[in-house]
Amino acid sequence: MIAYLDPLYRPPAEANSIILQLTYGCSYNNCTFCSMYKNKGFHIRDIEDIKSEIDILSKSNPQATKVFLADGDALVVDTIFLVEILEYLQDRFKRLRRVSLYATFFNIKSKSIDELILLEQNKLSLIYIGIESGNDTILSKINKGIYSNDMIELLNKVSTANIKISATIILGLGGIVYSSLHAKQTANIINKTTINYLSTLQLGVDETIKDTFMDKFLDFVPLNDFDILQEQRLFIEHIEPTNKVIFRSNHASNALHLKGILPRDKNRLILEIDKANQNPQDTIIPLKYRGF
Repeated sequence: MIAYLDPLYRPPAEANSIILQLTYGCSYNNCTFCSMYKNKGFHIRDIEDIKSEIDILSKSNPQATKVFLADGDALVVDTIFLVEILEYLQDRFKRLRRVSLYATFFNIKSKSIDELILLEQNKLSLIYIGIESGNDTILSKINKGIYSNDMIELLNKVSTANIKISATIILGLGGIVYSSLHAKQTANIINKTTINYLSTLQLGVDETIKDTFMDKFLDFVPLNDFDILQEQRLFIEHIEPTNKVIFRSNHASNALHLKGILPRDKNRLILEIDKANQNPQDTIIPLKYRGF
């Protein structure tokens, strides 16, 4: 039995994956909208302890094909450390097809392209990363620590190493004042990269960090669900990807669930948003059934 250190988070797509904590918490942990690891200090675990857990997990799940490396940004660990873990996973899980993890842009910046290629060759095949917004003013106000041009460069660096990218966008993050810029400039990041998976979720600021968020974002005025739908519509309208992007807007926070492939399903997705605005009682998910 593995004793995970809570809170433990994983992407919805990793529901059937082996979860292995390489680190505890998030090495950055300064984004004002995020409360995930605010009460959990960052720590890189001992490699022998991790290997012991791999032994246990491989015996109880010998047929597993996917492993997700937690916590908030496991890519922060030294490349030699990470390769050793990846090799050990391949040795213990004979059917292993994919290893994935959360990453920050700081993690990617710290790795050379050769290091990323080496990781991909050892089955690190998917990185989950939060873009949040493509508007530099919003990125500053949420203390993201990086700006849009650097995001584009670093995302393309990952793609060059043949590692797939699953990116998230936060609807409503700019409030009313920056809604249009948020939609259009975030779409610009998608258009200038070759991410593989794209998800949108709605902003939900936990009460424990709300004051910090508002202190940094003094002109923030929240969007209602209909404003969010218009922002989502504008975002999709301006997306012109050069590759196929699998799109999902089915997080527990979303007022309207959408899914499709961009650019193929762009017009259909816009039509579904328009129908939701016309018939909200039949399509909008009540707030009581949502989570963040």
